[in-house]
Amino acid sequence: MMYSSALIVGAGSGLSASIARRFAKAGLKIVLAARSTEKLAGLASEIGARTFSCDATNKTEVDGLFAKLDSGAAPDVVVYNPSYRTRGPLIELDPVEVDRSIRISAFGGFLVAQAAVSRMLRMGRGAMLFTGASASIKGYAQSAPFAMGKFALRGLAQSLARELSPKGIHIAHFVIDGGIRSANRVPSADNPDSLLDPDAIAETYLNILNQPRSAWSSEIELRPWVEKF
Repeated sequence: MMYSSALIVGAGSGLSASIARRFAKAGLKIVLAARSTEKLAGLASEIGARTFSCDATNKTEVDGLFAKLDSGAAPDVVVYNPSYRTRGPLIELDPVEVDRSIRISAFGGFLVAQAAVSRMLRMGRGAMLFTGASASIKGYAQSAPFAMGKFALRGLAQSLARELSPKGIHIAHFVIDGGIRSANRVPSADNPDSLLDPDAIAETYLNILNQPRSAWSSEIELRPWVEKF
């Protein structure tokens, strides 16, 4: 493993927790950031992670987070995992909620990337991993805000990959094309493989990190084998 520490932004009990556990098992020091850190206490204790409160859509808070991390070793891996969804017919959507969806899904990714990359450039290496969704590549009816945010995040990742890969920074975007299994979301008995296993997704994130730089991936799609696409 060429990396030493990972910051996961938008950490919680789902996919980000699986990523944190898998990265920690691989030897990475973990930092967890979320708007509320109370929910992270158990996970942080389990894997020896540090936790920080941060609203990824607020530049002052993002800059403050990275300034705190500068006192030790700046993370050379950053995972951007937040998203926010508001649904409804176009003419009924609340513009405030639409703005929030775009800011959390995409603008926060820009702010975090800007702060992280400024440090990675000085190190001459690093990796930024962005979590996308089915909505990253196709907009569904009554889900325009989520598609707008995820399309924008994918565009950010594509642009950064072209700009930063030649400078030694690995940028990868993950299209999670399907629902993710959780305690509150279990597959039906007649279709047990209908949801993605978050631990399996985390394994793919680690595989991407371990890629030799002569064969980097900038985007990968993950879906259950029974998922139609």
